Amino acid sequence: MEPVLYTYYRSSSAARVRIALNYKGISYEPRPVNLSTGEHLSASYTSQNPQALVPFMVIDGCEISQSVAILEYLEETRPDKPLLPKDPAQRAQVRAIMGAICCEIQPLQNLRVLKTLPELQRAVHARKVIADGLVAVEKMLEKSAGAFCVGDCVTLADCCLIPQLGNAHRFDVDLEPFPHIRKVEANANALPAFKQAHWSQQPDCPPDLKN
Repeated sequence: MEPVLYTYYRSSSAARVRIALNYKGISYEPRPVNLSTGEHLSASYTSQNPQALVPFMVIDGCEISQSVAILEYLEETRPDKPLLPKDPAQRAQVRAIMGAICCEIQPLQNLRVLKTLPELQRAVHARKVIADGLVAVEKMLEKSAGAFCVGDCVTLADCCLIPQLGNAHRFDVDLEPFPHIRKVEANANALPAFKQAHWSQQPDCPPDLKN
């Protein structure tokens, strides 16, 4: 049975998984869940995924929530076109960058957090959280980056960084101070796996927002 990915076009967390699936050449069925209308809170969805978040994946008879858990599962069960380096030190670098993004930036500016703030404060808050977090990521890339976040091959770190930069653009974060990040973004966005995973290319993206 083809894997099923519950996703939302604007979700950077879901985009991480879309990139990995595309890069590894894994065919899947996208099932959009509309976060803006609260579809993720429905009884039918929370009965499958009690966290009421995306992404959520059904694959190999398993139900997996949390993007990093899904990414690790894909890497462990489908090691062709690896997204983790063989070298243990480089693997640690990849996971550190993933943590800086997935634990320290994205959760502080996601939709659930922004909805707790007055509307006029939301963009300001998201812009500051993202910019502050990217300062640390840029310093990490100074030590690890080649063409991509860690060396010259695509890794899970790139799968996490590029969707986060989508949020940065959405909230008008100035990326000029981050040359390593901008180089990685340019190299990644030239690849089909990243292009196809972009929010504007998703089936649930409103037509007026599509590129």
